[in-house]
Amino acid sequence: MIRILRIQNFALIDAVEVNFHSGFTVITGETGSGKSILMNALNLILGERASFDVIGPAADRASVEVEVDVADFGLKSWFKANDLDYFDNCIIRREISVQGRSRAFVNDAPVQLTLLKYLTSRLVHIHSQYNTLELKDRSYQLFVVDALAGLLAEREKLASCFRDWKQSSAELSSIRTQIQEIAAQSDYEEFQRNELRELELDQYNYDELAKELTVLSNADELRNVLEELSAGISDDGSLLDKLRYHLAAVRKYEHALDDLHERLNGVLFELEEIERDAGNKLSSLEVNPSKIQLLTDKLDAYNRMLFKHKCSNASELKAFIAELESNSQNNEELHKREQSLSVQVEQQTAALSKQAKELHTKREAAIPQMEKRIVSLLELLKLENTRLSFRLETRDEITIDGEDTVEMLFSPNTGVPMVPVHKAASGGELSRVMLALQSLLAEKTRLRSVFFDEIDTGVSGEVAQKVGETLQRMGNGMQVIAITHLPQVAAKGGQHLKVLKAEQDGISRSRVVELSQTERIEETARLMSGDTINQAALDNARALMNS
Repeated sequence: MIRILRIQNFALIDAVEVNFHSGFTVITGETGSGKSILMNALNLILGERASFDVIGPAADRASVEVEVDVADFGLKSWFKANDLDYFDNCIIRREISVQGRSRAFVNDAPVQLTLLKYLTSRLVHIHSQYNTLELKDRSYQLFVVDALAGLLAEREKLASCFRDWKQSSAELSSIRTQIQEIAAQSDYEEFQRNELRELELDQYNYDELAKELTVLSNADELRNVLEELSAGISDDGSLLDKLRYHLAAVRKYEHALDDLHERLNGVLFELEEIERDAGNKLSSLEVNPSKIQLLTDKLDAYNRMLFKHKCSNASELKAFIAELESNSQNNEELHKREQSLSVQVEQQTAALSKQAKELHTKREAAIPQMEKRIVSLLELLKLENTRLSFRLETRDEITIDGEDTVEMLFSPNTGVPMVPVHKAASGGELSRVMLALQSLLAEKTRLRSVFFDEIDTGVSGEVAQKVGETLQRMGNGMQVIAITHLPQVAAKGGQHLKVLKAEQDGISRSRVVELSQTERIEETARLMSGDTINQAALDNARALMNS
């Protein structure tokens, strides 16, 4: 239940702290005093879209804070899962600034608006006079059926199954689209792979082949170079003969010229090696036009592939081949995943259909008793000749709510055919229908705080008395807060708050005060007779409060 509501710089409220009691609380005040500001402030806590126009004229920020007793709601695991500190007395705050920023906090920890909505929707429900529009919504009507029939767990189970089926179906559709797109490219990619395989990159080193082709293409010139090199080293009167002569001369003085001897000996050995290697190369050098053509063709094909695929070397070509192979493997994996998902979606479809049919059967069985309970409550609210029924029909497709659609039919008078409730009922009748539904829903959905904004619109006299009694009865099991203009309703409150508006420093301000027993009698009398309160009005007010 809501323990404390604190509002700062919000519309006409400068700063206010309201302490709420358990049971039934009524809020009254002159028209325009600011009663609905309390509801709008609570709407902000419920995660509704912020209107920055409500920020007070003398401030750059507005805040709304509530302290809520959450001990009986089983929320400890939710707090832990969302890394929030848990306290039985939970503090929830929303702040908005003139810069257009909105922030939400739970126990002083900043939270996303989605988390705030999830939490507060399980703690507080606000019903305004405009919520009767919900009766036009068939989804809301089906929720009413499920809630009153005690089928919310089955409804959520089906919704979870539906979300899983929806996700699997979307993935299956996406994979099938990918397979179609890949299939359109597969022939071309296979051609590319075959074209690149012909290069045999793992077998040939094309850099070495290029060197070999250079040698073969210049064989005659190389032969001349090698022959001249060999002749210069080893022919008569060559460098080799001169070195041998000088080495012999130096050997006579090797103790004095040992370093020169060693170096000359090394040069002589190296030249002999060069002469021998040049001879070997000369003997192995071949002129092979067919091999030249073969290497030329291979290197031309290799260079074409480099240019075609914008690669710089063989490593990049290999990486491109690996990418093509990976695409092929991915396609195979996609086909396997598609087959697996097809089976999964088929199984999920069957399970979803089974759950939807079971839920339909339970709904169908529960509706007659539910209709009787609602009609009984409406009779207490002075709608004695009312008839109300839920017309349940099945659809061809299954949605998150199952295979059913429901329409609430209503007739307020004997002999009048039943039609959709929002077409048949007057404003006062719709308010009473919603009050009856909210009364029953509160028992089933474990809400501990319900805020009614003028639920008694369009009623008076004995009907108003019955509305007050119903709200009072609801307050025996939960916290009920109601804004009202009717003395019959105000008289039934266990706590009575009054909203007052006065001018302060040239600015209209609203404040909230809790009335004493004497003040409650006077306020109830005012609601009955206006600003002029006489003894008869006071006596009637006491009688109403004691009835």
